[in-house]
Amino acid sequence: MSQQCEICGKKPQFGHHISHAHNVTNRRFNVNLQKIRVVHNKRTKRMRVCTACIRSGKVKKI
Repeated sequence: MSQQCEICGKKPQFGHHISHAHNVTNRRFNVNLQKIRVVHNKRTKRMRVCTACIRSGKVKKI
């Protein structure tokens, strides 16, 4: 299962860890996904949705 919001399509972003000595290594910013039950096309469905979509009202929790 991919780390992607089923509503907005938000995926992990990439950046860098930067130490005090300015050593740079890659890191990954994961999406805050929640597995919730929602009404989708007049049916109850379990979806992986990011918290931004839940807070903005794009999806309604049951």
